[in-house]
Amino acid sequence: MNAKLETAATAAPTAPIKRRERRNPLDYSSMRWMQIVLAGNFMFLYFPILALVAFSFNDSKRNITWQGFTLKYYEKAWNNIALHDAFMNTMTIATISTLVSTTFGTMLGLAIYRYKFPGKALYDGWIHLPIVIPEICMGVSMLAFFAAMNIPLGIFTITVSHIAFSIPFVAVVVRARMSGFDPSFEEASTDLGANQWQTFWNVTFPYMMPGVVAGALLAFTLSLDDFVITFFTSGPGSTTFPIKIYSMVRFSVTPEVNAASTALIVITLTLTITAMTIQSRSARRQGK
Repeated sequence: MNAKLETAATAAPTAPIKRRERRNPLDYSSMRWMQIVLAGNFMFLYFPILALVAFSFNDSKRNITWQGFTLKYYEKAWNNIALHDAFMNTMTIATISTLVSTTFGTMLGLAIYRYKFPGKALYDGWIHLPIVIPEICMGVSMLAFFAAMNIPLGIFTITVSHIAFSIPFVAVVVRARMSGFDPSFEEASTDLGANQWQTFWNVTFPYMMPGVVAGALLAFTLSLDDFVITFFTSGPGSTTFPIKIYSMVRFSVTPEVNAASTALIVITLTLTITAMTIQSRSARRQGK
């Protein structure tokens, strides 16, 4: 009897269990309501920037109404000696900060990727603190450090602060680039008779170069646009471009201020697009 029941149960057809397929999150972008939400977010984020750029061409001393198209405020900004000095200070600080932070950030990113040592996880989290903590905390801490060391505020203190702030960003980019590296390339180079330095410069460094360039451009952009840390660590004669624009805005927002801000936006956007292009190309090559 039990054998008959088992045979009948086995022969009975079982209804297939329908499982609900998970929807790809990217499919939601084709929905009309999601497109409206995305369009609203883009308008909320970028409309003030577009308005600033548009009113930099306004032929009026005020930004209340549009009076016509003109380039005279770009000419005024170009002939402003104080803006020139501030821009040169910014470029000097950004260049030195980029060179130093890229060098140390590249070595740090490669060391974290390659070597294992006690407390690596804790150290890995510690070097990310400048990225996580608010910039105002970074600025106050650097100010307290320079005050304790009796170091006068100026271009030197701004440059040191920007280096300390930019090194983790470069290290993160370089480490992300090296995560797809195949160690067998270095082993093959060693088997062919190359020493460690030859292997590094001919095999490892060319692979790492897109990450180094992207990290350098990111460090330069961060130093170029930084205001909070620079505000706390700047002194007499070390006014940077963002600080100068802020001092001009305190009196009134004129088209000349908009013109100077537009120039800074164009420089930053160009560097950002360049860094993203380098990263995307390296990602495509890595995928091949």
